[in-house]
Amino acid sequence: MIAIDFSFQEWQWQYQISTTFFICVIVPAVYYVHAKYISNSPNNYNKLEEPLKLDIPIPQEAKAHWKGKRLYPPNLSIRVPNEPNKIQSYCPATGQSLGTFLTTSKEEMNQQVLKAKKAQQLWKKSPFTLRRKFLKTLSRYILENQEDIARIACRDSGKTKLDASMGEIMVTLEKLNWIIAHGERALRPSQRPGPSNLLIGLMKNGEVRYEPLGVVAALVSWNYPFHNLMGPIIASIFTGNAIIVKCSEQVIWSSKWFVDLIRLVLKSLEIDEDLVQLCCCFPEDADYFTSHPGISHITFIGSKPVAHKVVESAAKELTPCVVELGGKDSVLVLEDVKDFQALSSVILRGTFQSAGQNCIGIERVICLPKAYEKLVEIFTDRIEDFRIGSDIDQLDEIDMGAMISDNRFQSFEELIEDAVSKGAKLIHGGKPFQHPNYPQGHYFEPTLLIDVEPHMRIFQEEVFGPILTMIKATDVDNAIALANSTEYGLGNSVFGSKFNQLNDIANRLESGNVAINDFATFYVAQLPFGGVKKSGYGKFGGEEGLTGLCMAKSVVMDKPLLRLLGIATAIPPPIDYPIKDDKKAWRFIKSLNTAGYDNRIWEVIKAFEKLAKS
Repeated sequence: MIAIDFSFQEWQWQYQISTTFFICVIVPAVYYVHAKYISNSPNNYNKLEEPLKLDIPIPQEAKAHWKGKRLYPPNLSIRVPNEPNKIQSYCPATGQSLGTFLTTSKEEMNQQVLKAKKAQQLWKKSPFTLRRKFLKTLSRYILENQEDIARIACRDSGKTKLDASMGEIMVTLEKLNWIIAHGERALRPSQRPGPSNLLIGLMKNGEVRYEPLGVVAALVSWNYPFHNLMGPIIASIFTGNAIIVKCSEQVIWSSKWFVDLIRLVLKSLEIDEDLVQLCCCFPEDADYFTSHPGISHITFIGSKPVAHKVVESAAKELTPCVVELGGKDSVLVLEDVKDFQALSSVILRGTFQSAGQNCIGIERVICLPKAYEKLVEIFTDRIEDFRIGSDIDQLDEIDMGAMISDNRFQSFEELIEDAVSKGAKLIHGGKPFQHPNYPQGHYFEPTLLIDVEPHMRIFQEEVFGPILTMIKATDVDNAIALANSTEYGLGNSVFGSKFNQLNDIANRLESGNVAINDFATFYVAQLPFGGVKKSGYGKFGGEEGLTGLCMAKSVVMDKPLLRLLGIATAIPPPIDYPIKDDKKAWRFIKSLNTAGYDNRIWEVIKAFEKLAKS
């Protein structure tokens, strides 16, 4: 049986629906309605957009039972001693080598820009049918090869397959299919009201047209090697741009394969594969790329310290940037939550997915007193049962994978030590974990820290790791104040039973995104995504993410009837050069302004009379 809980203000209804009825009747009905009335179904069945079926083998390193050479300290590093132009890739969960790659040189960056620019000149004229066919072909391949793609992402990042499925594959499929259904409409010329002046408004139409910028760039982080790479590529290709992605040096192995996949899809559709380029270099060599005059737009996903360098470099060419940085996202829990056990599952997923390496991961759980006690009890029991490891290599069930590296482990321990010294209580975890099978893997214990307060460093500083912190609020106002009291403002969630109250809280939270009675679904919903304060600026995702990769060209024209009659606007004689009578010219303009903008009928009539005499 499936239990469905419907909430409306103070009332609750619970229905028990048989699984058979749910699967055989409700699901098909919902699917039919969605396909027919919501998801732009005519596009889905256009023969010109029929997706191709591709058979692209995955690398040996991602297959089951792969036995690769293990690296050990001091060689367990992405840097190769005495060879600054090489990057060594390895699996952070097992320490197995994934190969060595050359960094992209400045000359190669120049060539990438030139190739991308040449390819984009033709692509910008491509029809939406072809653009959708590209997205549909890619979507079909991802759907039919989900486990293979997940294994590639896991091998390079250390996460679990489940985390890869939810955080990499599902959100990429959502972006693809949302753009397939709604992308063209978002990019159609936007009709505008035109001038408010009564006279000019009778003559002129206005619209905004969205034209591709050219060659755009995306600098993406390592925590979601598939989705963070695919998202900017999907949006750029659909908007008629070419793109150069600078991947993180931490995940060059998988990034190369994913970009090769995109290029193979393009090639299969007889589209110039030079539309998509991959650049990879160490941070100290990135300035040349981010200040390149051939790049028209930069999307940056990463940390605040690196963002300062990217924006400073881009300013040399006045290149516009969208900057998505970290957060200190909170969950506000009121005391009227109906099911704390179910809520605890949401919070655990939001905190420990990808070992906490998630920009919109839950960093603070702020609870009213009664809710606090209940959740602390539940978390104490559940977190101690977490199993850590590499589920693409082990037969055991795994809850949490590895971190990308161990370079933050000391910082985690210092944050925890600071909090405990100031009154917090460490309930579980708090230190690195040495896996019995993979001792060189980068594992940190799932950690529960309670009684955290604002004067502790861990309350203010982004953790980006598997640490669940519990904060007790005195009341709703105090909870909101606590949530707003850091320099970050990316996302928040609020849980309770009274929608009007939750809606009011959402309005008072200082963040770019809020989920009510859920976690991070604002991202899945393809709404514009981005933060405020030190979490960045600008948006990607949804309609704004597409139009943001375009030049908004404003076009004004005569009304269709005037064009049909052959009537064109002209400069009235009183104000035509050379001015024959400046007093008469002034009276004319004054009357024109009055006739166009005055809301007093008699004044407008008098102004028209004066215009007629002019």
